[in-house]
Amino acid sequence: MSTGRGRKGNHTMGRPTDLVPLRYVAVGGRGPEDVVADARGRVLTGVEDGRILRLDNLADPAAVRVEVLAETGGRPLGLELLPDGGLLVCDAERGLLRADLADGTVRVLTDTVAGERLRFCSNAVALSDGSVCFTVSSRRYPLQHWIGDIVEHTGTGRLLRLAPGSDTPDVLLDGLQFANGLALSADESFVIVAETGACRLTRYWLTGPKAGRGEPFAENLPGLPDNVWRGAPDGPVWVALAGPRVPPLHLLHRATPAVRRAAARIAVRAPYRPVGTIGVLAVDDDGTVVHHLTRNRSGYRMVTSVCEAAGHLVLGSIWESGVAVCEPPTPK
Repeated sequence: MSTGRGRKGNHTMGRPTDLVPLRYVAVGGRGPEDVVADARGRVLTGVEDGRILRLDNLADPAAVRVEVLAETGGRPLGLELLPDGGLLVCDAERGLLRADLADGTVRVLTDTVAGERLRFCSNAVALSDGSVCFTVSSRRYPLQHWIGDIVEHTGTGRLLRLAPGSDTPDVLLDGLQFANGLALSADESFVIVAETGACRLTRYWLTGPKAGRGEPFAENLPGLPDNVWRGAPDGPVWVALAGPRVPPLHLLHRATPAVRRAAARIAVRAPYRPVGTIGVLAVDDDGTVVHHLTRNRSGYRMVTSVCEAAGHLVLGSIWESGVAVCEPPTPK
């Protein structure tokens, strides 16, 4: 079940525009890794200590409110709001969870796949039929050693699907390079998967003549795609770039597995500090880039998520202790 080959997205980067920060909002916890917006413009995120937070009034610095909705007991990463008011949570330690935002209860939907412990669950999307597609970034490295997978280029990421009422997911795609963010096409005919380790977006067809096949959707991205967010079916797909492309890393990926493993052992022991170049992309359902915003020498680093809320772009980061509120892009 490899991704195979297919039509590349008709994407042209053009000149990026400036990503303009307006304010930084501390959330009272480290690493708001994913940010998603609800219908009222409030932003939900999960932090390192396991809490799920909701941020309200981000447009008014004096009135920002942060409330705790639930605690997973693990490390929440990707979030997905459900039509019934629930929240899907990809927890790197506990698997795929569902949180009830009314009373804060959390239950495990699945924590194994094909008899193997599900770890490093990364991001999820809910389909209208009640099933859930979600990713596992690596089967070899845990979250705290994520850089080892990027360096070794293990190709052990997966795209999974959990049917309604089931606790056993099916494997849709295997062999992905650090599978990460997910978004559905407007008509739910395919799901877009970010492959962080390959600087590309991959499309997996859910319906139609290509159903069950994966193919490149947008390749040679200008950075490492992380979480992916779509606010409405007719809106763009926003892609956070966790860091710029690193040419020596792409050279290393052509080396032998033994060389890559040795480099990964060094990487996980070395102190990591993200660079000051950040960026986000927005693409349409043809894989065409409609927005590309960047900022150099940014004080806010390692952007792992982006969403639109209350007329602004909101950035999340697994590195920082808050979110960044930025100017929205100029309409095209």
